[in-house]
Amino acid sequence: MTQPLSGIRACVFDAYGTLFDVGSGVNRCADALGDRAPRLAVLWRDKQLQYTWLRAVQGRHADFWRVTGEALDFALEALGLSDAGLRARLMQHYLTLDAYPDAMPALRQLHDRGFATAILSNGSPTMLAAAVASSGLDNLLDQVLSVEEVGVYKPHHRVYQLALDRLAVAAQEVAFVSSNGWDAWAASAFGMKVVWCNRSAQHRERLPGAPDCEIRSLAELPALLAA
Repeated sequence: MTQPLSGIRACVFDAYGTLFDVGSGVNRCADALGDRAPRLAVLWRDKQLQYTWLRAVQGRHADFWRVTGEALDFALEALGLSDAGLRARLMQHYLTLDAYPDAMPALRQLHDRGFATAILSNGSPTMLAAAVASSGLDNLLDQVLSVEEVGVYKPHHRVYQLALDRLAVAAQEVAFVSSNGWDAWAASAFGMKVVWCNRSAQHRERLPGAPDCEIRSLAELPALLAA
């Protein structure tokens, strides 16, 4: 059995893929996409992440709304889709992605036990505000932090430092929770305690750092944090 994490004061969550289902917007357009929906969801997400990393390396930051749109344009063209109305629908749905069913119960338990709770995300403030409000998570979060405050994407160390500064905690007092392996490993290398919510049974990364705990659902998270 995994030992509980001790000394935790704040639980900091990645947003996209961890609290919010990034494929849910594509699913709402299945009527127009047909059997291309799964391929679009994967390609769109892959390009979205690649563009954040490449912009960070190049020092050419643009906010996540623009990056998300550019990644979608690539994916649509790659799949031979050129419907402006469909593009608009997909982008609009990205503002109101479904929260995973395990997100609200886990956040409520942590909030009720007195842990500070926050999102730390690549998303722009407008995108995050829309997703948090539409999912009903707003009353369970103490902070919603966007990389726009530091002008660079994860996994740059300034992003993780932002959480420490805004929550007034030390790295070892944070349980950072992400379903993205690269994000989990980077937060660990930065010095945070990390819970990898490995929803889709991904293979472990070969990067600096390593998660302290691995779970399959956020429902397992509260039990990992010592009282």
